[in-house]
Amino acid sequence: MEWTEASIYTSTEGVELLCGKLLELGINGFAVEDAQDFEAFLEETTPHWDYVDDSLMALKDAETRVIVYLPKNVQGAQTLAAVSSVVRALKADDAEGRMGRLEISCGSLLEEDWENNWKQYYKPIRVGKHLVVVPSWEDYEKQAGDIILKLDPGMAFGTGTHATTRLCMELLEQSVTSGCTVLDVGCGSGILAVCGVLLGASHADGVDIDELAAKIAGENAVLNGVEDRTHFVQGDLTDKISGQYDVICANIVADVIIRLCPSIRQFLKPNGYFLASGIIDERSVEVQKAILNCGMQIVDRREEAGWVALRCRFAEE
Repeated sequence: MEWTEASIYTSTEGVELLCGKLLELGINGFAVEDAQDFEAFLEETTPHWDYVDDSLMALKDAETRVIVYLPKNVQGAQTLAAVSSVVRALKADDAEGRMGRLEISCGSLLEEDWENNWKQYYKPIRVGKHLVVVPSWEDYEKQAGDIILKLDPGMAFGTGTHATTRLCMELLEQSVTSGCTVLDVGCGSGILAVCGVLLGASHADGVDIDELAAKIAGENAVLNGVEDRTHFVQGDLTDKISGQYDVICANIVADVIIRLCPSIRQFLKPNGYFLASGIIDERSVEVQKAILNCGMQIVDRREEAGWVALRCRFAEE
């Protein structure tokens, strides 16, 4: 089967709004290439490498883009037309040009290329004090104190290379205690839920609006031997969730975090933590206001490459 690869060129600042618009169109599978994120990745990891492939180094000068894969059929053509309309509207409203050039370029590729061509850029990466995210097809020699998280993200978001995922993993490392429970809202590849269990949680649940993401998350749980302590379902935010958790994490866009905030108290145990990531810096004040308005206080704020993650708990606790 042939696919259309549509690259939407934008800026780091424009990624969140653009991705939010794609989600509104029902497009849940897309990839983000952000030069700022890759520069941060190189700064962190280059000291541990003897050689960096030229194809990887070229990414640091690449233009930020969001990549969407659409089937080459009538439905795909209709979706592409809708995407083009959204991009034109964003460009018309962006008088200052803060969202980049907002142009689309398209190419064709076979399904096997679509599923595998990104793997050449995905290498083991260290996150926080002990976590190491290792692609399932890569070899890695474990070092003392390492907690290895094997991952095959497929077409689901969450590889550990994006600043938003790394920040949330760092906060998880600070928040998870032995025997606690974790809820991952918008679980994508399942990286955060699996990470929580590897850090010592007794159980982690994950929910994602994308059925494929929930399936991939379950596969990654098996890959890490934690399938008996994780459970993933398709659903919209918390509509399929019951009970309470010690840690709730949400690595999603600002608008969705704001919508989620009023329901956190229902699902968070006393003295529990709410971890919010995926927040572009320009929207952080808005998200923080929503969190404070729900009675929570922010106990930790972390930033990387223009992205913000927050660690929160209810003020009276």
